[in-house]
Amino acid sequence: MNPARFVGPVVRRFVAPHKKMRCEQFEALPKVPDRVVFLGDSITDGGIWDEWFPDLPNQNRGIAGDTVGGVLDRLDSAIFEPRAVSLLIGTNDLSGLGRSHRVDDIADQMDEVLSRIRAMAPNAPLFVNGVMPRSKALADQIEHLNVRYERLAAKRGAVFIDLWPSFVGTDRSLRKDLTGDGTHLNGAGYRVWVDILRPHFDSMPR
Repeated sequence: MNPARFVGPVVRRFVAPHKKMRCEQFEALPKVPDRVVFLGDSITDGGIWDEWFPDLPNQNRGIAGDTVGGVLDRLDSAIFEPRAVSLLIGTNDLSGLGRSHRVDDIADQMDEVLSRIRAMAPNAPLFVNGVMPRSKALADQIEHLNVRYERLAAKRGAVFIDLWPSFVGTDRSLRKDLTGDGTHLNGAGYRVWVDILRPHFDSMPR
């Protein structure tokens, strides 16, 4: 029996007010071009990106509890002539918060997201971050999903950023020194991610 069937609806109700608040703000804010858009779920939401990258105009378009389908539904308020897009999404789908927890279905939805971003911003660098490790129980699914993401990135002319090697512990869960709860990053975790992203941003045309 898959626990996602029972946990998902409860968590969705818990995060719904925050998601609504963030979505309404994104829709109300003026569209500003030439920004690096950080797009994703709570891991992106929690990043203080304008301070990690003070020399790089950017926007945080992360929403805690979001899913691949959720990102697809709000691309109009996230993508407007971006300088680049950094996308990290999918871990909540595996937990049952999205349309499906099946890897193949999540990947199919991700292909829709990448296709739409490409249509909206055909010339912007698009960075597809691999899903980070979580619990040992989810390790096989995450690795399988990341294989699919890497193929999709190549298909859509995006760059796949494999975060797994830097974040995985010896037991195939998220490294204990990079998290406080086994899912979200602490300060050290964000520093690792920033150090991985920085060379990609530095290589972009200014």
